[in-house]
Amino acid sequence: MFISNAFAQSASEVAGASPILGTVLQIALIFVVFYLLLIRPQQKKMKQHEAALLAIKAGDNVITGGGIYATVIAVDGDDLTLEISKGVEVKAHRYTIREVLQKTEAPERKTKKNKKS
Repeated sequence: MFISNAFAQSASEVAGASPILGTVLQIALIFVVFYLLLIRPQQKKMKQHEAALLAIKAGDNVITGGGIYATVIAVDGDDLTLEISKGVEVKAHRYTIREVLQKTEAPERKTKKNKKS
């Protein structure tokens, strides 16, 4: 009915052999999961964005950090001349560009039609 002292003693020695090793393994596993799920994909995305910024050339459609759709007119080092409307040109630094669009992704201009019935 009662557990003998010898049996209880041997069970505790086996279970508590190395609590530090278990903790270290758990922390290492958490770090590996964070690296694979968070850090590595973010680094990959940053490298792709950097490559897209370095490949900007005249004629590309871009979105600036402020959300302005523009067309690149000229590239001078890290300075870009952007046309945001016909005849309206601005200069921007290459790293203020949020996204480089394909020519087919540029938004269509919508015109408002007055409907009178």
